[in-house]
Amino acid sequence: MGCNDHIHPSLKVFRYNESTGISTLDPAFAKNQSIIWPVHQLYNTLVEVDDQMHLMPSLAKSWEFSSDKCTITFHLRTDVYFHNDPVFKNGVGRNLLASDVVYSLNRITNKSTASPGSWIFNDKTTRVNPFSAINDSTFELHLIQPFQPILGVLSMQYCSIVPHEAVDYYGASFRRHPVGTGPFRFIAWEEGQGLILGKNDRYFEKDHNGIRLPYLDRIKITFYESKATEYLEFQQHHLDFINDLDVTFKDEILTKTGNLKDNWKDKIILDKHPYLNTEYLGILADTNNSLLKNSPLRLKKIREAINYGIDRKKMLLYLRNSIGTAANSGFIPAGLPSFDSTLVKGFHYDPIKATQLLAEAGFDNNHPMPFVKLLTVPNYASLGIYIVNELKQLGINVIVETVQKSLLLEQTSKSQALLFRGSWIADYPDAENYLSVFYSKNPAPPNYTRYSNPAYDLMYEQALKETNDSIRYTLYRKMDNLILADVPIVPLWYDMVIHLVHPNIKNFHSNSLNLLDLKRVDKVN
Repeated sequence: MGCNDHIHPSLKVFRYNESTGISTLDPAFAKNQSIIWPVHQLYNTLVEVDDQMHLMPSLAKSWEFSSDKCTITFHLRTDVYFHNDPVFKNGVGRNLLASDVVYSLNRITNKSTASPGSWIFNDKTTRVNPFSAINDSTFELHLIQPFQPILGVLSMQYCSIVPHEAVDYYGASFRRHPVGTGPFRFIAWEEGQGLILGKNDRYFEKDHNGIRLPYLDRIKITFYESKATEYLEFQQHHLDFINDLDVTFKDEILTKTGNLKDNWKDKIILDKHPYLNTEYLGILADTNNSLLKNSPLRLKKIREAINYGIDRKKMLLYLRNSIGTAANSGFIPAGLPSFDSTLVKGFHYDPIKATQLLAEAGFDNNHPMPFVKLLTVPNYASLGIYIVNELKQLGINVIVETVQKSLLLEQTSKSQALLFRGSWIADYPDAENYLSVFYSKNPAPPNYTRYSNPAYDLMYEQALKETNDSIRYTLYRKMDNLILADVPIVPLWYDMVIHLVHPNIKNFHSNSLNLLDLKRVDKVN
């Protein structure tokens, strides 16, 4: 069946567009949202994150930690089957086994797979037999030392369970022939045209009335590159939802305060909530780097002045129709359980304080501050210009230079960027994911600023072993406050998920990871 073939009108088909295209359906390569979304429909992980950011059972119905917190024993469901596929005997999908979990997790870490997710178990699991099957329904994971966020790591799409038969049979073509246990199965894919997934009639989950999930019959994903085309298709009800609003159309639909304009209120639903993404400016903190030695950014007062000199709320109002929250706290974003703006107090807009700090650093009208270059990508050029104009009024001299994303990544990785715009999106729902960005023993990535503070490192290592959530969260906040005190960053805003959904789509929920979960979504035709 081709992707352009007629789909029967009585079928419940959920349609969305992926403007960046989809390069693979192999979960070992699920490194970005465009891949993560379809992979999540096709596969399951041992545990999953619900729309309230709680970790819930999925393929594992329960688990327990050993007394030393270094071994986790997972008890698997016994009613899970892989999708029907020619790789199995008589084309019928077999039962999921603990050995499949061992195979799948070993596959990510195997160098020959070359998975971009191979890092997730680095320095966490034992080198010898990190994963073992005790019997067909019992799986064990072995840690070198306690690592509390491990369950969150296992909820990542990299950790989806695949059958070895499909990988062996399809080889390099497995990316185009996914075989999983998820609520939807693969039907057809015409690259550049569309992808169709169909209902898995043998899916193991049921709703509270005992009805087998999912409710939808099909998912159809199109690949229109143009956001204008995507928007038009949505208006004509050819798409059921839009993820994020292109800057070209936001003023047509949203007020400056981020709400639907009156003429849209009965036509579409606006779904808005925190997104685990912190937008920030990174400042190189390695004092041994020759680039920093003659730069005003080596002075803490200049870094503080930049932080006080940006009106974040006005920036969100004008550039983003108030989509997002001004980052007046630390690097950890709103939406995580450990976030607390009353205990982690960041920088607020104070132009008088910024000017005062500039003068204390030795710069004024007679001794102007040398220009500092802010590197950003073309998509964020308007943000760069806004920041430059805000700071210029205070005598803080910054110029913006736009470079291609690949060059920016290369320069930040090689510590060649003094001041750069960055964003950090959570891989799993634990603040450790953010705090690892400033751990001195981590290379770049993730430690692009090359920040190093022994007190911070000690707290970070302590937090990894801490099993009591409230104690761990206290350590997280202390680390966030340390970052604010040393100022290797300028937090700009904590992001928001924004979706436009047609009213005939029911039970549509996403979480702060912006994970598209369609197994409970229904459509009233």
